[in-house]
Amino acid sequence: MVERRIVPEADIRVEVAHGISPKLDAPAPRLWSGACFMGAAWFKAANAIDARTVLAMRPDGSTVAAIPSAGLGPSLMGIRAVPGSYWPFRSIAVAADAQPAELQALLSAPRARRALSPVWRVGPVLREDLAVAMLEQAAVSSGWTVLVRTLGKTFVLSLRDQIDSGGWPRKSTRRRLENYERQLAKKGELHVRFVTGSAWNEGVFEALAAIEANSWVGRRSDGRGAQFLAAGQCALWRRAVGDPQIAEALSATILTVGGEPAAFSFDLRAGERQYSIASSYDERFAAARPGKIVTYRQLQWAAGQGVQTVDLGVGDSGYKQEMGARPGSQMIDLLIVRSSPLGWLLSFKWGPKSELARTDLSASMDARRHRNRIVAQVATAAAVAAAAFAVSR
Repeated sequence: MVERRIVPEADIRVEVAHGISPKLDAPAPRLWSGACFMGAAWFKAANAIDARTVLAMRPDGSTVAAIPSAGLGPSLMGIRAVPGSYWPFRSIAVAADAQPAELQALLSAPRARRALSPVWRVGPVLREDLAVAMLEQAAVSSGWTVLVRTLGKTFVLSLRDQIDSGGWPRKSTRRRLENYERQLAKKGELHVRFVTGSAWNEGVFEALAAIEANSWVGRRSDGRGAQFLAAGQCALWRRAVGDPQIAEALSATILTVGGEPAAFSFDLRAGERQYSIASSYDERFAAARPGKIVTYRQLQWAAGQGVQTVDLGVGDSGYKQEMGARPGSQMIDLLIVRSSPLGWLLSFKWGPKSELARTDLSASMDARRHRNRIVAQVATAAAVAAAAFAVSR
């Protein structure tokens, strides 16, 4: 069976660079999300293995789209993924003025298809990410099979609206916070420090790690969720803040009691939206709710920095709704597969085909006969690939 694709007219040149290309810096100021920090340094911070970058270049030499990727799982499987320091910015870089035809031409180009490998992952990302929507449409139109795994809805706090209404935090919440601070002050003087930009240093990372070491993550878990206690993850953030734009986008709010680190909030700002990466507190101070204190202090500071909305992530809806957050965008994980039969097999493990997928292939008798002939050959490979992605984070 011959697969036919109609490739639109788009005057682009495809380049494939080894490693994370510095040309990723070009579209960063023009990204839809205001995430101007998503340049080469953002992807390099992940210390990706076998990295390469697929680029769509316009005749004037400007980069209209860039897809960085790195090896994932057993090298023999040839699986790749877009790296990144943190969701939801494990996405591709697409300039705000990019045309769908340009991205479709990129994904149709033989050189790009070889470089991206038979199976590659983009995510977790937000469903509302316009770059992801454009990628999904272009990939389907270019003959790729796009599988979509949903991870749940994020909770979003309309911070500026809440503050402007005059009812945030609620009076009862303010009274509780004041009571918690009085209790905590009995153990020592309280101090809240806001770290961003050039203020990042080794002492800050040591304080954050000390809090995690005495938190439930450090004491009663395997530590995989730690951001600063786990050497590899902490090294990622140290590399990231070496870039001035990333350093400005990231912030740490640290509460100390009698000079001792007690709680922190670690956040990322993109334009007028803030993303909550992690928060933790020393369990020795748990009775006085230091985590809640530092969270509200951080939000007040963020509002002063121009933050309008706060994405609090997926899960733990109780305390988020108590703060005034409401369900927001779906968090999704994309698996993009070159072979339709392999995509069909992987869909049982990963998730269904994109709603944008055309149905004529699966409906045809020729396609079904073709699929049956190769199922036995690819079943083992599909199972291994699915397992590799299931355990990846």
